[in-house]
Amino acid sequence: MSQNCIYCSKDERMDKLMIEIGQLRVSTLFLFKEQTYEGRCIVALNEHEQEFFHLSQDKQDAYMRDVAQAARAIELAFAPDKINYGAFGDTMPHVHFHIVPKYKDGAEWGKMFEMNPAGNKQLTESEYEEMIGKLKAAL
Repeated sequence: MSQNCIYCSKDERMDKLMIEIGQLRVSTLFLFKEQTYEGRCIVALNEHEQEFFHLSQDKQDAYMRDVAQAARAIELAFAPDKINYGAFGDTMPHVHFHIVPKYKDGAEWGKMFEMNPAGNKQLTESEYEEMIGKLKAAL
């Protein structure tokens, strides 16, 4: 565990960015609050590891099954035209994937998604709750 890691400390920094949806096999699924890309989520490994390849083969397999399960739920809940995956971590070195639904008539179609879109589309609490309900039903 790293005290500087929002995924480990689970403090107000995390609360500003995402809402926990639930536990998967070896990770936690979060709804990203910035919703330029409707349904954007994060799948964060439950333990602190900086690199995917540091995980055992079993943990790698389970984590990728979690990523696939989350992506499938996003597809069922929001019907995107394509799902993009981002695994970065320069400034947040904890294994996590951004799962970003893309829509042909939506933001950045045909380009890489913006990590922090300028529009910073935030929703109401009830809109977040509705999205989380759809995702939970699809899981």
